[in-house]
Amino acid sequence: MKDYNPETFGELKADDYDAYCEGMERETRDSVAFLAALAAGGRVLEFAIGTGRVALPLAATGLEVHGIEASEHMVAKMREKPGGEAIPVTIGDMADARAEGQFDLVYLVFNTIWNLTTQDAQVRCFENAARHLSPKGVFLIEVVVPDFSEYVDGQRVKARWAEKDAIKFEIAVQDRVAQTVDFQRIVMGETGAQMSPHFMRYSYPPEHDLMARIAGLELRERYAWWDRTPFTSESKSHVSIYGAREG
Repeated sequence: MKDYNPETFGELKADDYDAYCEGMERETRDSVAFLAALAAGGRVLEFAIGTGRVALPLAATGLEVHGIEASEHMVAKMREKPGGEAIPVTIGDMADARAEGQFDLVYLVFNTIWNLTTQDAQVRCFENAARHLSPKGVFLIEVVVPDFSEYVDGQRVKARWAEKDAIKFEIAVQDRVAQTVDFQRIVMGETGAQMSPHFMRYSYPPEHDLMARIAGLELRERYAWWDRTPFTSESKSHVSIYGAREG
């Protein structure tokens, strides 16, 4: 998608991102509990901190939480919330931006690795995470496993809701070689059509493991979800933890 940059997602979604995340309270609670236990009192850095859905409750546990975020609009939304002013945030692309110091936990959740729209950028993200880690530090990502079973000839049209005088639907077009998907979410009603574009590059667990290896990391643990359900070939998502390669 032309002119879709690291900050574009936040520029387009900041105003309604929290509404989009409504209903995720249990997921947020489970992820915060998992991350707090993994950090074990150490310093924490969130890549793509956004509006603070995870970072704010994690900081409320007493951890020192920092962030990197490409969108100033997203960070401004976080600053409006209780505790939001207290979290240091570096504005920049998570593939390259550098926060001050080292961290015992760097994490990237909610499929946001896919907001980096080239393989090179995703590799650089892993390398950037590795640069931020303390000697005992780990890098965690949470991502769904790509599923294109609903696509026909690399395309999908899916209705989200329909009312008497309005409809919301989504058009997605896949590029199998580049591993990218162009989305357009469209609401049509009495006032016309409103469009919300999104562009992503999907990646698979073995590819993440290779990215980690390039960055000098290796897989330590992998689960299907925050409840530590074992990861299998049937899993719809994965929570993967990487640490420095030994030897």
